Amino acid sequence: MMKSHVQLSSHTTLTLIPFHKPFVYSSGATFPLPSLKPAWRQIRINKLIKSKSFPGSIKAIATSDEKSTKVKAVVAVKVIAGGLLSGLGVTGGLDKITDLFGKSLLLELVSAELDPKTGLEKENIKGYASKVSQDDDEVKYECDFDVGEDFGEIGAVLVENEHHSEMHLKTIALEGLLNGNLIINCNSWVSPKSKANVGKRVFFTDKTPNGLRRLREKELAILRGNGQGERKSSDRIFDYDVYNDLDPMSETRSSDVYVPRDEAFSTVKSVTFSVSAVSSVLHALLPSLETAIIDTDLGFPYFTAIDSLFNEGVNLPPLSNKNGFLRNLLPRLVKFFNDAREDLLRFETPAIIERMRNSLDRLLLEWPLKSKLDPKVYGNPDSLITEEIVESEIKGFMTLQEALKRKKIFILDYHDLLLPYVKKVREVKGTTLYGSRTLFFLTDEGTLRPLAIELTRPPMDGKPQWRDVFTPTWNATGCWLWRLAKAHVLAHDSGYHQLVSHWLRTHCATEPYIIAANRQLSVIHPIFRLMHPHFRYTMEINALAREALINANGIIEASFSPAKYSVELSSAAYDLQWRFDHQALPADLINRGIAVEDPTAPHGLKLTIEDYPYANDGLILWDAIKQWVTDYVQHYYPDSALVESDKELQAWWTEIRTVGHADKKDEPWWPKLKTVEDLVGILTTMIWVTSGHHSAVNFGQYDFAGYFPNRPTIARTNMPTEEPNDEEMKFFLAKPEVVLLKCFPSQIQATKVMAVLDILSTHSPEEEYIGAAIEGVWADNPVIKAAFERFSGKLKELEGVIDARNANRNLNNRSGAGVVPYELLKPFSVPGVTSMGVPNSISI
Repeated sequence: MMKSHVQLSSHTTLTLIPFHKPFVYSSGATFPLPSLKPAWRQIRINKLIKSKSFPGSIKAIATSDEKSTKVKAVVAVKVIAGGLLSGLGVTGGLDKITDLFGKSLLLELVSAELDPKTGLEKENIKGYASKVSQDDDEVKYECDFDVGEDFGEIGAVLVENEHHSEMHLKTIALEGLLNGNLIINCNSWVSPKSKANVGKRVFFTDKTPNGLRRLREKELAILRGNGQGERKSSDRIFDYDVYNDLDPMSETRSSDVYVPRDEAFSTVKSVTFSVSAVSSVLHALLPSLETAIIDTDLGFPYFTAIDSLFNEGVNLPPLSNKNGFLRNLLPRLVKFFNDAREDLLRFETPAIIERMRNSLDRLLLEWPLKSKLDPKVYGNPDSLITEEIVESEIKGFMTLQEALKRKKIFILDYHDLLLPYVKKVREVKGTTLYGSRTLFFLTDEGTLRPLAIELTRPPMDGKPQWRDVFTPTWNATGCWLWRLAKAHVLAHDSGYHQLVSHWLRTHCATEPYIIAANRQLSVIHPIFRLMHPHFRYTMEINALAREALINANGIIEASFSPAKYSVELSSAAYDLQWRFDHQALPADLINRGIAVEDPTAPHGLKLTIEDYPYANDGLILWDAIKQWVTDYVQHYYPDSALVESDKELQAWWTEIRTVGHADKKDEPWWPKLKTVEDLVGILTTMIWVTSGHHSAVNFGQYDFAGYFPNRPTIARTNMPTEEPNDEEMKFFLAKPEVVLLKCFPSQIQATKVMAVLDILSTHSPEEEYIGAAIEGVWADNPVIKAAFERFSGKLKELEGVIDARNANRNLNNRSGAGVVPYELLKPFSVPGVTSMGVPNSISI
């Protein structure tokens, strides 16, 4: 199974590279220079960069006399509500006393050079910084140094926090250096001296680190950890372990899932409104729902009762709403009343989106259909969907063989993936499961028309295999059976969407890239800087998911068809289906038979389904990302030899393959990292997954599935034709709508999922959209700035292209009466649930 961090680690970390490799996740780290120097290692900043364009930095300016240089250090610290410098609590008072005596921060300047006489490190220059000013957002401290002329260039700054609370260090400005201005990125938490067990924090400059080897070794040791012990919230350790806390025998589950301190930005950036909102839904709203709806098995008695969720709502016990916090976070969902007797959960009416999936629809290439599972265990592998059934549904347009040749038949195939779980899932109260296959026919209008659904139960409990085929029909009984069969398939698709297309392929697969980047790439490494916007906030949102969404007895297990086996199913899909090289959009489309390579076609691909909105819009976004990455990489790596010689880069890619995705480490499909083109392909794939792919599977969820009969997440009852008795069949024939309602999710399951989907589909007011704003570290590089502006311009053009496509009446999958326009890959959006907008990263 793919590895990721958990609360408790029980193994020794595998160190893949020796200690002379780059320091990780601290500001402006330095690194060794190979004989072939990439262009990026030759760059130095020679003018003052304002903190607005380069947040969290150390700045340096200089004046001098004959013997020493007068250096003033100006330290900027962010004010955190309820934390350091807020003035709250006992520690706030103690910190004020510390500030009063002028010993708030101990700073030490470290020379980048060794003593030429002894070959040892030069003595550090120390000084205490005193508080000089404070506003609503920032506190500043100052310290004066006398730097001797033989001290050499400053290679690092050590910081010791003399307060009783942690602080978020933004910038340190050193004014007075002889060799020009110097910038180091800090933007990091510093624990108090009284609590820290790792000593002083080190922030490196961009100087060649001849005298910094010991500090860099120590910093790497801290960031990688030793693989032992229980993680503390103040730790900065990045490490791997398998996600096994579903099993209470293997680990003790903590109330909080560990996130390295600098990855937890919830008290620093208001953009993590998303994290706060999700947390509020999971920890406040959903428990209140459980109080309001006591009977967990209670279904909806009528379809009008479903409609009442959008018209009348659900009465809730009063929610804790201190200082209006929940009112501000959840205005769409919860209507608060001043009399505090009860609150109201009322859902917004979703746009009922019936649009082509982007998950497992694939071209049917093999006929007849046949399972690859062991027939001794799972029964007859041959499908009951016959040539006669298909041709009957095609209704004389062409033969099956003609349809296959013309690439007209598509399949949604969950048969072999789900069948091994049928017996286990059916042992869970209140749910059921089948293996399923669904065939579609591509019409001349470019739309997919369903042909047949096959549901299968393997031999179990002394009963033989059961299976049946259901088709669209005008027969009344057949129509209701078709609706029931669709409910089961949609539940399968909902589970696959959430556990594989969404969680596995974006959130879960990306986390090893992030961990490896922080362990192997210095923060001033150009690839770290390129990828950092696409890695922000993901570890924190993943921790929240592990805490209350995909955890044992969490929302997913309680409300989706795989039930308690949901994460196990996700792991099985990872084993059977996940390949890094297939995460690139063009490769994914080719692998599914949705496209074939064609050098004469736009994007080098010819689509099998010409009107496929996800592919058409996605390929424009993919090309824009790839061109931006190409421009960026070629600037820093003008020659492929520089890629191969970059030890940090190679260590990062090696660790991703051999540790982060250890179960796949020997697979032959992993891309090599030897050329500029290799690097561009790897980075483009990662950025696509964190931006375009995640947006396509996440931000349309409420509009797509908010009306749950359109996308039920669970099927609770078997098909009435599976071993029916006379009484059950009589009831079905008399009240088929009641049988369908009983199959749908219960009231508590439906409302919980709807609330979660609503908040997961929401853009925060300060969402960071792809191509919207340039990173401060690139602002003063004219080549990178120009490349980013071209990238941003292409994304603005994409917005217009999507608008034009949605207005084209010839595109039946995105326009027409009652058809909701496909806008999921429009790069930008206003806040709220909009079914558009592509953020940089997986931040919700």
